[in-house]
Amino acid sequence: MIQQDPNNFWEQLERLEKLIRSSELKAGIIFSFHSLILGLFVDRLDYFNEVFNGNIIFLILICIWITFVLISIFFAFKCFMPRMELKFKKNVFFFRDAAYSFGDIDAYSKELTEVCTDENELFTQLSHQIYIESTIIDQKFKSVQKSIKFFAISFVFMVLIIGYWVIKL
Repeated sequence: MIQQDPNNFWEQLERLEKLIRSSELKAGIIFSFHSLILGLFVDRLDYFNEVFNGNIIFLILICIWITFVLISIFFAFKCFMPRMELKFKKNVFFFRDAAYSFGDIDAYSKELTEVCTDENELFTQLSHQIYIESTIIDQKFKSVQKSIKFFAISFVFMVLIIGYWVIKL
């Protein structure tokens, strides 16, 4: 029988934690960029007054651009709050279970000690944790990818708006 090393599981969990931080960093950058662009747009709104007045094409482009910005922001926000309905057995490594499923601190400590002394149970619970985190990361990266996609589309419309504005000058 091959002896398993629990460090392999812990290293995998560390790698997954880095991926979670990476997806959230990307979502944060998208938020920041949208905030900067929207801030500049609102700050310079008076420059667009002449183009706004009675120009339906410009208004349509602005509405489409804002729609794609809001969709991109929605998916970036979703990265921070992935909604997942997963039902699993209690696990000493799931943060919510650790806080609420084992009673008080002494009961949790006893359960954690028992899990850590039973190699099979330790590996099972660690593998469950890896699975759950992998599922969470998948959802986060899907949201980030959608946010980037809508960000790119909004950028195209922003360029069209600026181009249209320059032509109308």
